[in-house]
Amino acid sequence: MKEISRKNWTLIWILGMTGQICWNVENSWFNTFVYAKVAKEPAIISWMVGVSAIVTTLCTFFIGTWSDRLGRRKTFIAVGYIFWGLFTICFGAAEFLPKSPLIAIITFVVAADSVMSFFGSVGYDAAFCAWTTDISSEHNRGRVGGVFAAMPVLATIFGAVVSGMVIDAIDFFPFFIIMGGLVTLMGVLTLFTLKDDPGLKANKDKKGYLHQVSAVFNVKTVLANRELFWVFIVMMVYFFGFNIYFPYITIYLNNYLGMSYTLAGVLQGAGLIAAVLLTIPAARYIDRGRAVPVMVWAIIANFAGLVLVSLTSQVPLLLLGIFGAGLGYVLALQTVTAWVKNLYPEEQRGQFEGIKQLFFVCLPMVVGPSIASVVINRTGVPMVIDGIAGLVPTEKLFLISAFFTLLTFLPLIPAGRLQQTRRRQREQAKAAV
Repeated sequence: MKEISRKNWTLIWILGMTGQICWNVENSWFNTFVYAKVAKEPAIISWMVGVSAIVTTLCTFFIGTWSDRLGRRKTFIAVGYIFWGLFTICFGAAEFLPKSPLIAIITFVVAADSVMSFFGSVGYDAAFCAWTTDISSEHNRGRVGGVFAAMPVLATIFGAVVSGMVIDAIDFFPFFIIMGGLVTLMGVLTLFTLKDDPGLKANKDKKGYLHQVSAVFNVKTVLANRELFWVFIVMMVYFFGFNIYFPYITIYLNNYLGMSYTLAGVLQGAGLIAAVLLTIPAARYIDRGRAVPVMVWAIIANFAGLVLVSLTSQVPLLLLGIFGAGLGYVLALQTVTAWVKNLYPEEQRGQFEGIKQLFFVCLPMVVGPSIASVVINRTGVPMVIDGIAGLVPTEKLFLISAFFTLLTFLPLIPAGRLQQTRRRQREQAKAAV
C-alpha cells in the first residue's frame, strides 16, 4: 500500500489551498468585479466563464498528455503557478481601461481571464491533480478526495469572508495583487520542495504526441473504462446545476438582497464550515467502496439547500440553506474525486485529468451559466447600481439549479451498478487465490 508522506500531505494542502483560493477569486470575485467595475451585463460573465472553461479543458488535456509522455509533474506545477499569479494581477488592470467601446473592454476581460485560466490549468489541473494521484493509492484516495472536497469550501470561506473584507477595505485591484503574488510565490516554492513520484515513468507513444492525444477518444478506450465514463457523466450533470447558481450567488446576496460584500461573505463562509467536517466520516465510506450512498445524500442535501435559499431572505434560514447546498457540494466533489482517481489508467493519469475537465469544468461551465443567463434575462430584476442599469438574478435561479441537481440520479444508477460489478469481480478473484 502506497503511503503519503507528511511532506507530501503538507504540499497537497499548501498548493491545493493556494490554487483553490485563486480559482475561488476567479469564480466569485471576477464576476463581481466585472459587475462593479466594467458593466452590469450577465452575458459578459457567461462569455467569461464559458471561454475560460474551454481553455481550461483543452489545456489540461494537452498539457496532461505532455506530462505523461515526459513522466514529469514538478516543472509544469511550478511554471503554471508562477504565471497563474502574474495574470491574476493583469486581469485587475481592466479597471483602469476605457469602458468605451464596450466590446474592447469585454474582449480584454475575456482574454485576460482565459490566459489566467490556461496557466492555472497547467499548474493545478494538468500537473498537481495528476501528481496527487501518482503519490496515493486506492486505500487512501477517500482521504485525498476529502481534502480535495474540503479545500474549495475552505477557499470559499476564505474567499468570501477575508476577500470580502479586503475588497471593502482596499478595493479590487490591490486585492488581485495580493492574491496573484501569493500564487506566484507558491510556484517558486514548488521548485525547491516538491518531487515527482519515483514510480512515475515516461509514457511515450511511439507513433507520436498527436497519436497519443487522439488515442483516448477511441471507442475501445471508452468501453474499457465504462465505469469511469459513467462517473464523468455523473460529475457533469451535477455540476450543470452547480454552475447555474454559483457564479451569481454573491451578486444575488449583494444586489438583490442588499447585503454588503462582508456580510455576504460571512454568510457563505459560516454556512460551509460545518460541511467540511463531514468529509472525515464520508472518506471512510468511500474507501470501503460506498461512493453511491454518499452521492445520494449529496444530491438530496444540495436540492433541499437550494430550495430553502430560494424561499427566504432571513439570515438564519439563508445560512441553513447555504449549509445544505454546501454540504451537497462537498460530498459530491469528495465522492467523484476519489471515484475517478481509482479508475484512471495508471499510464494515462495526466491525460485523463484532461478528460475529467471536459465533464467537470468545460461542459458544466458552458451550459450552466448559459442557462443562468437565459433565466436572468427572463426573470431578473432591472436595477440601477452605481449609475449603471442592469439585470440582477432572483430566487428563481436557485429553483432551476435545484431541479438540475436532481437529474444527477439518472447517470448515478448505471455508474453504481458497474461499481458493484467491479467489486464482485475483485472479491471473486481474491477468493480464487
